[in-house]
Amino acid sequence: MTTEHQAGEGSELRFRTLLYRFIFFDWLFMDAGGARTPVERHAATQHNRRMSKYLPVYLRRWSFLTVFDFALGCLVERALQATLLSAWFFTWSCVTATGTVVITVAWLFLTQPQQP
Repeated sequence: MTTEHQAGEGSELRFRTLLYRFIFFDWLFMDAGGARTPVERHAATQHNRRMSKYLPVYLRRWSFLTVFDFALGCLVERALQATLLSAWFFTWSCVTATGTVVITVAWLFLTQPQQP
């Protein structure tokens, strides 16, 4: 293998990682349920509360994807009259709309003041 080919694979992997992190936010958070001690659970919860400030950014991205998929569905249905292809875009707009609801609920729960 040439050095150029190896460098290309490395940059492709990095691009995939960046794309994943651009769209999905799970890498920002810690699993509080997997903590073994109350101290670890508290630390994970506090970390997740601090990271919740980035959720509105992801909410905007997923909202854009929802509107974009819905608009593509409308465009394909009206202009090309391709019902199967438009159904594909409408389905993805439903999936991304569900994602926006999940992000909103997570953000609301994580930004609530801590109960004593």
